[in-house]
Amino acid sequence: MVNPGNFDLQSLRLFLLAAESGSLTKAASQFNITLSAASKRIAELEKNFDCRLFIRQPRGLQLTAAGQGMVRHARKVLDNVNQMASEVSDYSTGVLGHIRVAANVSAVIQFLPQDLANFHRQYPRLRILLEEALSENIVEQVDSGSVDIGIFADNVAASGIRTFPYRQDRLVLLVPARHPLATLPSISFAETLGYDYVGLNQGSSLLRRISDAAISAGKILKVTMQVTSFDALCRMIQAELGIGILPSGAISHTLHGQKLVAIPLTDPWAQRTLKIGINAVNPLQPEAEKLLNFLRPVK
Repeated sequence: MVNPGNFDLQSLRLFLLAAESGSLTKAASQFNITLSAASKRIAELEKNFDCRLFIRQPRGLQLTAAGQGMVRHARKVLDNVNQMASEVSDYSTGVLGHIRVAANVSAVIQFLPQDLANFHRQYPRLRILLEEALSENIVEQVDSGSVDIGIFADNVAASGIRTFPYRQDRLVLLVPARHPLATLPSISFAETLGYDYVGLNQGSSLLRRISDAAISAGKILKVTMQVTSFDALCRMIQAELGIGILPSGAISHTLHGQKLVAIPLTDPWAQRTLKIGINAVNPLQPEAEKLLNFLRPVK
């Protein structure tokens, strides 16, 4: 049986360096220890887990299946330790509390920078830990209690948590300036489905929204390229690799009106509501309650 007390954080850090570089020699050099000391630490890890983490080859190290699993867990452990150290050290500098927030890219790009800046000016001794995530994952994080507040799209099921409206945004069709659709004052989504699309990554609420709309229209959404950010989406469209749909507030101002044209969509679903979610069972800590009340629109 594995005894967690038999390995230390330094060995985990060394293991990750070796895994990332594929070389124990390079890992030992970065770690400022001798090669024999590094080899001993890795051997102790393997002995503790009773399995090989690396296959030693003439030109370096190759992770075993167990080693690949170890990489994922070691990163989580070290990330959590770093976060713990950061949070605890904050208290010595006068921070009175931490608020964990997860938000989708639409909220992070369009609304949260100014909202959080205003909140920080009012409550300078509260620290906000913000993570960008997919809307579905955000709901899971709120439900599990791993974050205090989540902000996500309205087309994601969130029946297990408490929700409040946050902000509304408008989806537009973005096309290159020389595209055949560029001169239209407005357009329905169904009229665009004959063209290739650049979309966000799989699992994004926006990709799901337009995929569902294509199914409802009885047509195929031809996504030829997927990216992970709105900026990358704009760049791909600018390069005439396809058209795309995104919130109007997420379009790069340096591109809009020169190389890209945003066309309003006439479909009702193009008007979206971003939601705030909190855990339905566990009450918020006072500092998180302050942020919730700050972000909720005034009635």
